[in-house]
Formats: sequence, C-alpha cells, structure tokens
Amino acid sequence: MGKTIFVLLDACGYKIATENLGFLEHMIDYGLGAKYKIRGELPSMSRPMYETLMTGVPAYVHGITCNEIVRRSDQISVFKLCKEAGLVTGAAAYFWMSELYNRAPFDKHRDRIRLGAGDGLIDYGIYYWEDTYPDSHLFMDGEYIRKTYQPDFMLYHPMSIDLAGHTYGSDSREYAWKVADMGVLIADLLPGWLEDGYSVVVSADHGMNENGLHGGPTDLQRDVPLYIFSDKVENGRFEDHYIGQRNMAPLLCRLLEISPSDGMIFPDKIYFK
Repeated sequence: MGKTIFVLLDACGYKIATENLGFLEHMIDYGLGAKYKIRGELPSMSRPMYETLMTGVPAYVHGITCNEIVRRSDQISVFKLCKEAGLVTGAAAYFWMSELYNRAPFDKHRDRIRLGAGDGLIDYGIYYWEDTYPDSHLFMDGEYIRKTYQPDFMLYHPMSIDLAGHTYGSDSREYAWKVADMGVLIADLLPGWLEDGYSVVVSADHGMNENGLHGGPTDLQRDVPLYIFSDKVENGRFEDHYIGQRNMAPLLCRLLEISPSDGMIFPDKIYFK
C-alpha cells in the first residue's frame, strides 16, 4: 500500500500560501512536486469542509452544514476505507476530527489521546481543543504517532493560521507571518517524510477574507492550494485550472492504493504517472 501524509492547513488561502510557503514553492520550481489550485466547496467553513475533504461528498449530502452540528460522520470516509483495507491510521488534529471519525461529543478527559483504543475510525490520535495550541507541538504530536505506530495514513491539522486570520484578517501582517511560520515547520519535516517513503499532500479546508471571515463564495474564502509530493503523480505547476475540493478524498485513496467509495469523484484533472 502507499503510505500517505495529509497536511491540512486550516484557513490557508491560495494567494497567501503562494506568497509565503517558500520551501514548497521551491520544490515545485525544481520539479520535485506538483501544485494545483482548488476551488473549495460551500459553505467555506471548517467542519463541513473536513467532512467533504474526507468523504468526497457535498454538504447537502453529508449533512454537516455548519460548525454547530456535532455528530459522527455517517458517510464513507478515507478513514473508513483505510480501516476496511486493514491500513493503520493516525491523526494529530483539532478535536472536531475526533468528533467526526471517532466519538461525539468530544470529552477532553477521555478523548485527548487515543492510541488504538475504542471503536473509532482513527487508530492513533492526539487531539487539541484550544485554537492557540502551538503548531510546533501539533507536528511533534504527529511525529510521535508516525514514528511509534507507523500509520499508513497520517493527518496533521494545525490551527494557528485560522486563528490569525479571524483575529487580524487576510490582509494582515499577522496572518502572513503565521503562514510563513508554517512553511518553516513543514520544510523541517517534509524531507524526512519523503525519505521514509510517504506521499505527502498539503492543502486547506478554506481561506479567509479581509474581515477575518469565511463561509461564503468569494475567491479569498474558497481558493486554496494543493501541493502533492509523490512518485505517483506528474510534477509541475498545473494552476491554470481548478481542482474541485471533492477530488481530495479520491486523490488520497489513489495515493494510498485503495479503492474510493462510489460517492467519491475521481480526480480526472490531476495528472498521474
């Protein structure tokens, strides 16, 4: 099977990523990865888009139509497909991921660290619930899981870009700094991930507008980057056309070498080898 890492940069818009994720752009410039531009689904909100990213179906189908809906997913997700295929999954992520794919509502006393226990879809998880949780700690939580349990599919999900965007807006120095800081954290880890044989996907759930809001249909709120580092895809810049956000789940399945669900749209505009 193809081991895969998915880095979900919460609220990292396409423009701000292009301007500040220097090492990822460097890798694309040297033909060591592929870059696409995703047109996000609506509503451009976090919990609905987590579910769309992981299941490939739109909000009106999966029913997670706003952040206030707290329940487990009832759709076929990448995590579920991994479990059915006998693959090991891991996540260092915001607690909403735990609620969607493990148990809802989240109880910080029992659900913060879940290492192979319970009937959830994520085998090994470390979750946080404060938006101020440092990204550096989040990535080291994930590295503990990855190095200890060697998951086939690993999710890293930091939150500080979203917090800076809400607090200061998308045209702020603070928002740009957080994206630039994220670029440094990923640059430190990406070579090791690739050396260990992982395909790596870096993307986002939504962007952010000048007023510190997201949820609506504007480019700043919907357009997000997609970076792919894998020997399964053609390298280069393919930003001249949009990739639909519903393509993320079948893309991850393709990299994991498992069959997508019937509800997942095959990524026909992503160029595989």
